[in-house]
Amino acid sequence: MRRSGNVLKIVFTLLLINFSPISSHAADKFALFKYGNFDTWVVRHVHESAVIGGDDKTLYEPGPAREITSNNPYVNIGGSPWGTSNVMAKVMGIVKTNVSVYRDAHGPGHCAKLMTHIETCKVLGLMNIKVLAAGSIFLGDVREPITGTKDGPKALNWGIPFTLKPKALRFDYRVETPGSRNRIRQNGFSKATTVAGPDYCTAVLYLQKRHEDANGNITAQRVGTVVVKYGQSTKGWVDGATYEIHYGNITNKPFYDASTMGLRSVDYARNSKGKSVIIRETGWAAPGETPTHIILQFSSSHGGAYIGTPGNTLWIDNVGLVY
Repeated sequence: MRRSGNVLKIVFTLLLINFSPISSHAADKFALFKYGNFDTWVVRHVHESAVIGGDDKTLYEPGPAREITSNNPYVNIGGSPWGTSNVMAKVMGIVKTNVSVYRDAHGPGHCAKLMTHIETCKVLGLMNIKVLAAGSIFLGDVREPITGTKDGPKALNWGIPFTLKPKALRFDYRVETPGSRNRIRQNGFSKATTVAGPDYCTAVLYLQKRHEDANGNITAQRVGTVVVKYGQSTKGWVDGATYEIHYGNITNKPFYDASTMGLRSVDYARNSKGKSVIIRETGWAAPGETPTHIILQFSSSHGGAYIGTPGNTLWIDNVGLVY
């Protein structure tokens, strides 16, 4: 029983490893990302292991309208560029899922709903495990199933090829937050602890110029940056929110926040050999440089894995770029 409990804690943690408006002009060209209107979704039905209750779970992935009933690893279909925090883990034969991104109604169509919540399960109906999970959707994909604690972050493939230089990021959004003064950290291995500071939803965009050496290592220069934080509830939807992409070195800009906008060396991508390696940002690109990749992530909480405020919710729709 104790061994089963430890295995389930590992499964849980694997599932949950873990971005100033400008005025718009009629002459601007707005281009949606593929499936960026979130009107069609792949609906997955996954059966969890009997030892944790044997529930049937529904996982949503942006993509073509399709329904799949299978415990096979999911691979993006229909050319979808989107990955989500809805994932399946399988450790020592135990299958567990996390669901923190949902299809929701918006106008005549649909949108993406990202929610921070406490994921729970009972082992053999006795040991109750609780883990905080934030909702996240990003350009890239996840390699399923998640199989080990060390492999969790490596399963995420951040970013997609991209060689244009847009002016701005644009999308519709809605926010609901409980307004708690502090966040919590709950990872399933211990009781919840307090994390100082309020929670906020984020939208993050990084344009990168990547280079892969002969050994498969990936380095990058940062070409463009957008980071937006949402710490208060909105009164309904905000349509067509538009955020300028800042090119080149922004460290001397008044809006610069090193904690969210600084150069990073924590995200993983698959190299040309299919191996997952860290993307090491080595500097700021000159303003005239052209990117090779784009990273875009929306999240219902901030601060890292297992940290956030249950109930924090971000809806997004009609995500694209302005040229």
